[in-house]
Amino acid sequence: MKGISYSFLRAVCALVMGLLLVMFPEQAGNYLVITIGVVFMVPSLIGLIAYFTQDAAVRCRFPVEGVGSLLFGLWLVIMPGFFANLLTFVLGFILLMGGIQQIASLMAARRWTVVPWGFYLLPVLILVAGLVALFNPMGVQRTTFLILGISSLLYALIELLNWFKFMRLCPKQGAENVASPTSIGDIEDAEIIED
Repeated sequence: MKGISYSFLRAVCALVMGLLLVMFPEQAGNYLVITIGVVFMVPSLIGLIAYFTQDAAVRCRFPVEGVGSLLFGLWLVIMPGFFANLLTFVLGFILLMGGIQQIASLMAARRWTVVPWGFYLLPVLILVAGLVALFNPMGVQRTTFLILGISSLLYALIELLNWFKFMRLCPKQGAENVASPTSIGDIEDAEIIED
């Protein structure tokens, strides 16, 4: 999709998740599991409804994966406490990968601008928080979700800061070979010479 900054979208998602985890750490695990369950259920319900509303002559095969996705989504919604501890692993892994991604983005930005060493500090802390969540998930869940929430907020703020400070300055590849719409509009009409 043109014009969408994936860094900005990642930051917004991390910001929302971080706010929920910090504001409601006791309930965060259950609500996130329920949300994931709904995400599994909605597309599968749409697929099943589409299957049963088609003409019998047009139907291809029964959407078995839709039924499986629906059942798994129901399981998540009905028993969120069972999956809340597993969610700590998932969130820890997401923070780990987010820290690695931010460090890689900063290292890539060094090719076209100066990146002070202080910008690496918070991504390293996010990476460490992900490692702690991965290796101590059965600790006090409230504390873990609070740490994950704060780390997610930091990730969102750093992602936005990096985007504003460095990623907007990234030179566009092939930009010199493509005429911009304003330069095309600036071309004056040429005289046609007939022989």
